[in-house]
Amino acid sequence: MTSTQPIANTAPTTPILTRSPDDLPQELPRGAEIPEDLNPLSEGILMAHQKEWLEDKSELKIAEKGRRTGITFAEALDDTIIAASNRKADGSNVFYIGDTKDKGREFIGYVAHFAKVIAGELVKIEEFIFKDERADGTSKDISAYRCSFASGFRVEALSSNPANIRGLQGVVVIDEAAFHRDVREVIDAVNALLIWGGKVRVISTHNGHLNPFNELIREAHAGKNPFHVHHMPFALAVQNGLFRRVCLMKGTPWSQEAQDAWEANIRGSYGARTAAMRQELDAIPAEMEGAALTRVQIEACMGQNIPLHRWSQGDDFKNAPDETRKAKALQWCETHLKPVLKALDENLQHFMGEDFARSGDVTDIVIFEQSADLVRRAKLVVELRNIPFDQQRDILFYVCDMIPRFAKGAMDKTGNGAYLAEKAAQRYGERIIEVAFSREWYAREMPAYIEAFGDKTVLLPAHADVLADHQALQFVDGIIRVPRDFRFKGSDGFDRHADSAIACALGYFASRQDYTEYGYRGLGEARDGAVDAFNDPDHEDGRGWWTPPLGAGMRGFV
Repeated sequence: MTSTQPIANTAPTTPILTRSPDDLPQELPRGAEIPEDLNPLSEGILMAHQKEWLEDKSELKIAEKGRRTGITFAEALDDTIIAASNRKADGSNVFYIGDTKDKGREFIGYVAHFAKVIAGELVKIEEFIFKDERADGTSKDISAYRCSFASGFRVEALSSNPANIRGLQGVVVIDEAAFHRDVREVIDAVNALLIWGGKVRVISTHNGHLNPFNELIREAHAGKNPFHVHHMPFALAVQNGLFRRVCLMKGTPWSQEAQDAWEANIRGSYGARTAAMRQELDAIPAEMEGAALTRVQIEACMGQNIPLHRWSQGDDFKNAPDETRKAKALQWCETHLKPVLKALDENLQHFMGEDFARSGDVTDIVIFEQSADLVRRAKLVVELRNIPFDQQRDILFYVCDMIPRFAKGAMDKTGNGAYLAEKAAQRYGERIIEVAFSREWYAREMPAYIEAFGDKTVLLPAHADVLADHQALQFVDGIIRVPRDFRFKGSDGFDRHADSAIACALGYFASRQDYTEYGYRGLGEARDGAVDAFNDPDHEDGRGWWTPPLGAGMRGFV
């Protein structure tokens, strides 16, 4: 039988010491030999990313970090304050689980120092044996260190994973989680702490793309777990003043030239091991290169009879009279898009994603329908090649005006796409999200779209170009995106840049956002099509079209 109250969860009235505190070796580290009078709360000591970590009071949080970025230092400060506080001030026990005994000794050294300079307590470091009682009735002795506070709480640093970690109560810190044995089991176990108000901090550099630590991060980005992820590469720490702190510790002057040489020397020490350097410094898991999706995964999420309509024009079309261009665009919409749009289910929510191109590539507009099973089913893909800005606007408005329960749309506002995204936001208000692509956006949003293929919560048109577009999604420097300057020939013989994949990702992103829906009552017959989008795209001639309120997602009426 497993004890319901392990020794480590009991007040340390008679600690089991391997030696008395006074007999502990003098070489026991005080962190990384930090100065005796160092006050971590002094101005200029904590870096911006350390402060952000401390300010995040989430019950579950992850530090995805590069080497020596100072997060264990910051966590020890936070844990000292927690253990030194009384229960009314949210004080609690803290259990630190490192991947080595030395990590535990270093961490408890930080705690003892911070207890003195922050909490004003002269706590002793006790070395003791943590009795890890297992389910089969056996037990294992784990070497551990402890600092006990006047509050009645304590910080304990364990040298290895306890089997009965579920019995611990308080804050649990798992450091270098990617290098623990059975880290997935440890993470699953500490989640039980939340029942009694505990908190979990998972801190680590990466140890491969398929490691459970990286899987945990991907699941967090996909919204499958509630962990809050902090990405802290070495470059961010340098930007935030890491080398300045090194100079402060050494008593040497800082200069930009010295900093550049220092960073270059650290990176150069990896030699040709670029993947190892990116993993340990840039927080990019090794082997995280290549295709993000397999052909089998993509085809498993494709359906027949999902319409994909294309319209392209020659270079002379842009110089045709306005009325000619409007008339041709309207005729094409009425012929190809109207039957599809009128067939959409008025009882279901619809979402839009758009990736813009003026020439060379294509503009893709994707409409997703979401039903009670939460599967996002593509109902229409529109591709526009070499179409003038005005007609792209007209066609987008034609589509969006006819979408029933139009809840949210996400549009590419990069470069020339800013014009169309701005016009759509002016017309549809808060339903439109203007997306400026960045590394942060790709890192935060693309994992959720990729996970949708594993969960089969997305359905795309069974089309060779849509397949090829999604095969073009790659891991590039640790994020999922289309490689820059990457082009391939589509089934129509023209170049493509994975445009439908980006539009679909934007549509999926839009479907995951919060939105507001309003009830409505029509004042007349529903408009037969969206002719108004062509005759008066900005609704400025006062002819009486009813403009839906923000978030309404309903058609206009006359």
